[in-house]
Amino acid sequence: MAQTQAELEKKTVEVSAGGGKVKVTANGAGDVIQIKIDKEIVDPEDVEFLEETVLTAVKQAIEQGKALAQSEMSRITGSLGIPGLQ
Repeated sequence: MAQTQAELEKKTVEVSAGGGKVKVTANGAGDVIQIKIDKEIVDPEDVEFLEETVLTAVKQAIEQGKALAQSEMSRITGSLGIPGLQ
């Protein structure tokens, strides 16, 4: 299990929002490891849109990272054949 958790930290998911102008990368541990923002989406007159877009992408990246971890852990615990851990 510890090995699987270490491997999950190396696996990543990338989520795009705002038409691909905001990209967030998270790992299988659910940690956000990178945020890229295209300068075209930065509008000083509409900072709220950028904030919402970044927040949406971050939430989705964390969700997908956790889903990846859940899938991997289910695969491991399922292969152990232990009832109730699947």
